[in-house]
Amino acid sequence: MKLLRWGPTGEERPGMLDAEGRIRDLSGVVPDIGGQTLTPEGLAQLRALDPSTLPLVPGTPRIGPCVANVGKFLCIGLNYSDHAAETGAKVPPEPVLFLKANSAISGPYDEVRIPRGSTKTDWEVELGVVIGKKGKYIPLEEAMDHVAGYCVVNDVSERDFQLNRHGTWDKGKSCDTFGPIGPWLVTADEVPDPQNLDLWCEVNGHRYQNGNTRTMVYGVRFLVHYLSQFFTLYPGDLISTGTPPGVGMGVKPEPVFLKPGDRMRLGVQGLGVQEQLCVAD
Repeated sequence: MKLLRWGPTGEERPGMLDAEGRIRDLSGVVPDIGGQTLTPEGLAQLRALDPSTLPLVPGTPRIGPCVANVGKFLCIGLNYSDHAAETGAKVPPEPVLFLKANSAISGPYDEVRIPRGSTKTDWEVELGVVIGKKGKYIPLEEAMDHVAGYCVVNDVSERDFQLNRHGTWDKGKSCDTFGPIGPWLVTADEVPDPQNLDLWCEVNGHRYQNGNTRTMVYGVRFLVHYLSQFFTLYPGDLISTGTPPGVGMGVKPEPVFLKPGDRMRLGVQGLGVQEQLCVAD
């Protein structure tokens, strides 16, 4: 299934795509795409539906973030060895974890606002993993049972804030609109191998990133297991699994960073495409 949320910001309603790619309204079935809806029981209820019996959403409504009320926005840094090399960093002996503020979450086609004082705003296409089953100390062999589905994430980053403003990375990762997710949450049964997905990102029509999730240092199964050793994972938690090479910071001979008027376009195989216009905040 491809689940989504549609409507004005703050007023999104749940939906699913039918076989023709049209949006069907799930408002009469579930309250939203999040929490209980993402559990195995909740998804089973949705799979039992005939999409053709659901109301058709007319026109072309705004598409919102594909998960409502994200509990934790967990991000993994330096998880592609070639990306670590382009930034001059070493591959870490354990996953690098940082948190992105939930207030950064935005829709896949919403504008990305370049914050005041920014000089180094950057792009990062990533595979997002949405948790659907509560768990702590999850055994490695059971980790994939806790995954509800997958989505595209753009881990927009202000590198000067991230690396030069002291402390953790969070200041450069959590600016408003720096977390577009969606357009869809694609359920796990439609993604048989999350470690073999192409992902890419273009800025102003130029392709900078062109990678595949097979080159992750730490794969989805291990990340779910690993993170659950530190805290409980809940339905609606989101893990952004790292980015392949080609970020603006790594462009040679001179880095390239985003400015108002630039347009990003990015996607992950089978999970849809995002597009964002950059504007001044």
